[in-house]
Amino acid sequence: MKKDLRIKSKVFSEGPMKAPNRAMLRAVGVTDEGFEQPMVGIASTWSEVTPCNIHIDELARAAKKGAQGAGAVPFIFNTITVSDGISMGTEGMKYSLSSRDVIADSIETVVGAESLDGLVAIGGCDKNIPGCLIAIANSEVPAVFVYGGTIAAGRYNSQDIDIVSVFEGVGQHNNGTIDDAALRKIECSACPGAGSCGGMYTANTMASAAEAMGMSLPGSSSNPAVSEYKEADCEAAGAAVHNLLELGIYPKDIMTKEAFENAITVVMALGGSTNAILHLLAIAHAAEVDLTIDDFNRLQKTVPHIADLKPSGKYVMQDLHRVGGVQAVMKMLLEAGYLHGDCMTVTGKTVAQNLQEAPSLTEGQDVIMPFDNPKRKDGPLIVLKGNLSPTGAVAKVSGVKVNRHTGPARVFDNEKEATAAVMANEINDGDVLVIRYVGPKGGPGMPEMLSISAILVGKGMGESVALLTDGRFSGGTHGLVVGHISPEAQSGGPIALLKEGDMVTIDSDLQEISMDVSEEELEKRRSEWVAPPLHRKGVLGKYAHNVSCSSKGAVTDYLNR
Repeated sequence: MKKDLRIKSKVFSEGPMKAPNRAMLRAVGVTDEGFEQPMVGIASTWSEVTPCNIHIDELARAAKKGAQGAGAVPFIFNTITVSDGISMGTEGMKYSLSSRDVIADSIETVVGAESLDGLVAIGGCDKNIPGCLIAIANSEVPAVFVYGGTIAAGRYNSQDIDIVSVFEGVGQHNNGTIDDAALRKIECSACPGAGSCGGMYTANTMASAAEAMGMSLPGSSSNPAVSEYKEADCEAAGAAVHNLLELGIYPKDIMTKEAFENAITVVMALGGSTNAILHLLAIAHAAEVDLTIDDFNRLQKTVPHIADLKPSGKYVMQDLHRVGGVQAVMKMLLEAGYLHGDCMTVTGKTVAQNLQEAPSLTEGQDVIMPFDNPKRKDGPLIVLKGNLSPTGAVAKVSGVKVNRHTGPARVFDNEKEATAAVMANEINDGDVLVIRYVGPKGGPGMPEMLSISAILVGKGMGESVALLTDGRFSGGTHGLVVGHISPEAQSGGPIALLKEGDMVTIDSDLQEISMDVSEEELEKRRSEWVAPPLHRKGVLGKYAHNVSCSSKGAVTDYLNR
C-alpha cells in the first residue's frame, strides 16, 4: 500500500465536515487528486528592498516546480526581509536582529495554520537564514533550507570589491586617502546585481553552517545567486522534501548536537562571522539541542582556520565556488577527522555518504590553505570572559596581529556619538572605544557596528584602537573588535559600570576581557546604577521585553531570561 504522506493536511483532506476547508483550497487550484497528495509550503523571502532577495521570487517558483514534479501540492507564501547593509549606521539597524524572530514566527505561523506537511524555506540576507532554520525547527515537518546565493564581486581599479569596501571607503575619505570621485566610483561598483554580500560575512557564513548541519542540499551554500546552479538547487529542494516525507525524516533527526558541531567546525575553518555564535545558539534552542557558548570555545581550540576569504582574506564566496565550494572543504575536513560523518542530512543520506560524491579542491588553488600551513592553527572566533563580561563576549581574531591590548576606556552610550568622535579625530591610538546600551534589550535589537568599525579600519586604526560593545558586528567587520558583551548594559552588566578612563584589557590568547576596577568599586557603582527605560511599543517594544541574553542566542521564547 502506498504510504500516506499527508502528516498534517489529512485533517481537512477527507470527510464531509471539512468540505468548507476544501472549498477554500479549490479556489487556489487544489483538485481532487491534490487532496490525496502532501501539501508543501514554499517560504519565500522575496523582496525588492535588498539585492540579497530580489531574485528569490524566481527561485520560489523553481522550488514549487520541483515539489509538484515529485508528487506534492506546493504553495508559495512570503515573509519579510530587511537589509542590514542599507540599515547599517541608522536607527533602522535596531530592526535587524528582531527581524530574525519575525521571519521565524511568520513561517511557523503559516505552516501551522495551514496544516502543511513539508516546507522549503528560501533565504538571502543575513537574518533570513537563521529565521528560516528556527522556523523549520519549530514547525516540526520535513523541510529543506535553500540559500539564495552570493552576489558577484564588484570591480574597482582592477580589484575585486564588495559592500565592505564602501564602508571602509568612508573612513579613507574622512582620512583624506581618497577623494569624492574615488568614493563615488567604489559606491557605484561594489554591488553589481542580485545576491547576498560576497565575502565570508553573515549570510555566506550561515548558509555554509546550514549545509554543514545537513539542512541544505550538497553544494547549495556556495552556488552563486546568478547561476544555473541556484535554480537547480531550488527545484531539487522541492523534490527533496517529498523524499523526506517518504523516508519519515524530520528536522529533529538532522539537527542534532553532532550536526551543530559540524556547523561550528565549518564556520571556524572558513573564518565565518561572529553572528554565527548568536544564530546557532538560537537555532539549537528551537531544536531543543543542548548547545552552549562554551561549545564554541571547545571546538575553536581544535579547528584550524584554512580559508583566505574576506573580510580578513582576499577572496569572496564566488571564488570558493570556483575551486570546489563548501562541499570540497567539508570533504577535506571529514578526511582529516574534523566532522561527524554519520550525521543525517536532507538528502536522506549521511554527511559521509554525500561527500563521497563531492568534488575535491581544484589543484593549485589558494583560496583554501592546507592543514600544515593554515591561516591560523586554531579557530578565529573566540569567546572571552572576565569581570567585564562574566557570561561571554565574542571576538573574531582572523588577520588580527594584536593578541593583547590594554588601554583607557572611551565610553559612549550610543553609536552616533561614538562615530562623531571618531570622525572628529577625538579617538587616539591605544584607546578602547566602548559603545554600550546597544544590546538585545538596550538597543533594542543589538544593532551591528560595521559602519564605525569599517571607518576605524579605513582611517588606519583597525588594530590600534579596540572597539567593544554589547551590540553586534557585521560578518564584514574585521580589526580589534569585541561584541556580544554580556550581560548587556541594559541588564546591569559590568559594561554599564565602566567609566571614562578605566583601563581595559583584551587578551585573545588567554580568552579574557577585563577592567582594572576593584570589586568594591564595582559594587559601589552598581548601587548607584539605574536602568534606562525599555522601549515600550511596537515590534521593538515586544522584542526588548522578551529577548534573552546574547550568550543564550538572544531568543524571544526563552522562559528563564
